[in-house]
Amino acid sequence: MTPGDEHDYGEPAGTRVRLPEADPYGGARRPARSSSRSLVTVVGVVVLLIAAIAFANRGGDDSSSSTTTPDGNKPETSTTAASGTKPVESKSGGIPTGYAHDAQGAQSAAANYAVALGSADMFSKDSRHQIVDTVYAPGIAATRQSALDTAYSNETFLSNIGLDKDGTAPDGQTFISRIVPVGTKVTASSASKATVEVWYTSLFGLSGTASTNPVSESWYTTTYQLTWVSNDWKVTDFQQKDGPVPVGRDQQASTSDDMTKAVEEFGGFTYAR
Repeated sequence: MTPGDEHDYGEPAGTRVRLPEADPYGGARRPARSSSRSLVTVVGVVVLLIAAIAFANRGGDDSSSSTTTPDGNKPETSTTAASGTKPVESKSGGIPTGYAHDAQGAQSAAANYAVALGSADMFSKDSRHQIVDTVYAPGIAATRQSALDTAYSNETFLSNIGLDKDGTAPDGQTFISRIVPVGTKVTASSASKATVEVWYTSLFGLSGTASTNPVSESWYTTTYQLTWVSNDWKVTDFQQKDGPVPVGRDQQASTSDDMTKAVEEFGGFTYAR
């Protein structure tokens, strides 16, 4: 993946951010958004770098046979509506698999795979290996596995986001990394390949009274390159960029206890068209 497609949407003009009178993460004033957001950016940059290395010498593909949606990349209204078609038939390691061999199946796969790849489970070696083996194409998984192991075991990287050297949160804190897809669209497809964009919001940080990296929200769009292999859609490559970013509401940040409780009580979703 190359970072060349990234766009800077900047800060919305006139946006107001209300900070709580007492900081929810330990008494000190909550860092400015740019500081909190930089922690999430660290993760994005690392993933971008890994992808660039992993795919630097890859060969060409058959995307020349792809087709786009009507009116360029603009989806029809019907493409965002629920179809009523059963999205998946099975799961592997808790990740939905067995997608339909069509555009809807590709969108379902990309959204569900984004949830898995953006989860806190990626910071645990065993669960990371299972995720990578499930979502990536067989010819890609082994290379990506090695690159991700190197990145996620880097003590400097882990320290920068507030985690211990084994990838766990310090005592009394809860590590939160969760992706919430907002929508998907197919920009190109053929019988064997599909390009799907997933627009999502990301929650990332540490909740707890001693946390210096409070949970923050960011917005991204990731473009997944999928291939049809072994009767399922699998990832071969992806590119990430910022936004689109909505204007933030004037809401008070929750306390660390409320944030931790929410993550523990509200289970994450899987997504499908």
